[in-house]
Amino acid sequence: MTDYSEEQRNELEALESIYPDSFTVLSENPTTFTITVTSEAGENDETVQTTLKFTYREKYPDETPLYEIVSQENLDDNDVTDILKLLEQQAEENLGMVMIFTLVSAVQEKLNEIVDQIKTRREEEKKQKEREAEEEEKQRFHGTPVTIENFLNWKAKFDAELLEIKRKKMKEEEQAGKNKLSGKQLFEMDHNLDTSDIQFLEE
Repeated sequence: MTDYSEEQRNELEALESIYPDSFTVLSENPTTFTITVTSEAGENDETVQTTLKFTYREKYPDETPLYEIVSQENLDDNDVTDILKLLEQQAEENLGMVMIFTLVSAVQEKLNEIVDQIKTRREEEKKQKEREAEEEEKQRFHGTPVTIENFLNWKAKFDAELLEIKRKKMKEEEQAGKNKLSGKQLFEMDHNLDTSDIQFLEE
């Protein structure tokens, strides 16, 4: 006859030495304990974590233990559902053998997967943002494509502007021409010119 309490006691001792920091006994009768499972560090040292609570049934390991998730960090509802399904499946597969270590290891793997998924999802989002930014940048530098029609429009405008500039220049020159003094006016303004010719004659 199987000594269930002996097997349970031995497993508890083993679990205590395997998970010294995360194993806590809550009660002796029935034997209830928690084990906190943490994933490996993800991006920015982020981790996902869950605390599993197990209760031995009288005929464990020939009966599955009772289990529940009592707390979790960074997990969404779908993840929690997946973990519970995983525990159920593993418990059925390992019936008849002490299985807490197997169950906890399966959950540990699952948490590592979740961290990888979070990382992949974030990388995807980052790439998507970069693609959108590139697209915007392209739009900004993407001018109007040149067609014969818009080139001719531009040329007409350009020629008109050029003509306007020439016209202004000619007007300015005309104005400047009007302001030029005649020889008589210069002579009247500068009295040194009165004697300049005499100097030449004297020489």
